[in-house]
Amino acid sequence: MKHEDLTRKIIACAYNVHNKLGFGFLESVYRRAMMIELARMGLKAEEEKPLKVHYDEHIVGDFSADILVEDEVIVELKSVQQFAIGHELQLVNYLNGIKLDVGLLLNFGPRNVDVKRKYRKKEIEEG
Repeated sequence: MKHEDLTRKIIACAYNVHNKLGFGFLESVYRRAMMIELARMGLKAEEEKPLKVHYDEHIVGDFSADILVEDEVIVELKSVQQFAIGHELQLVNYLNGIKLDVGLLLNFGPRNVDVKRKYRKKEIEEG
């Protein structure tokens, strides 16, 4: 599945979750609801997925992705008034550190779901 198709399906799940739950819950509530929606879409998803952080050819740490979909897309969830630039930078750093190409930052905000697609490699973003 192409990244664009996969991220579109993930975003559709986020809108379903927001339409049913609205704003104001902890990220863990949205994460569990997202897992249900992703399963309904037939997508393989793992929550709190531990991943290794690389520096050059060395493993230098670990972090847990909120959700990893199809072993290809990191999904980081927020439930805040609005994104901060730090949220976006953190996701790009995760992508670089674990050597995945695509990530989604989803904020279950007061009015809607805010979506930011982030890429590790420039050619993925353009192509």
